[in-house]
Amino acid sequence: MRQSRILIGSLIALSVGLAGLVGWPGRAVQLSNGTVYFNHPPLLVRASTTQNAAYIYGATYYFELNLSEKAGEPLGKVVISPEPSLDNVDFELEKTEAFEGNWRHEGAALPIKNVIQDPHTQAIAVTFDPPVPPGRTISIGLRPERNPFAGVYLFGVTAFPAGEVAYGQFLGYGRIQIYERGGIFW
Repeated sequence: MRQSRILIGSLIALSVGLAGLVGWPGRAVQLSNGTVYFNHPPLLVRASTTQNAAYIYGATYYFELNLSEKAGEPLGKVVISPEPSLDNVDFELEKTEAFEGNWRHEGAALPIKNVIQDPHTQAIAVTFDPPVPPGRTISIGLRPERNPFAGVYLFGVTAFPAGEVAYGQFLGYGRIQIYERGGIFW
């Protein structure tokens, strides 16, 4: 008899706990030290370029992200880290752009607070002001001074929710393929 009461009590507690999670998707995870996490981190949809020929000027590398409606927090910052083999490529940080949609279907521009590049790691941090609300698809465009030599280049993409103490969540690698001149143009 006592075991059945304990079992029933446990089931009721579990049910109440699960019922409390129904409202969870709209809230982010926040630790006791104030660190904020996304409930559902953004998804790196694709990386693409407007020009994929080696050494060409005027290309833009786009990184498309899908922000879930269940993210729990707006997107505050994205860090794009070129692989070490791109250390010979300079980016024109002042020409960085961000907007809703993708580069083929460009929507409203998103205000960028600042764009900075770490001189040691070459990672480029794009901070939004105001942060981007959940439920949007956005693209960030980085402009290299010119494309590097032919090859496959990887860019690590990390997203940070808005907040003073935000935990960056790695979304994966964006892949840009550069061809010898006369290669495939999109």
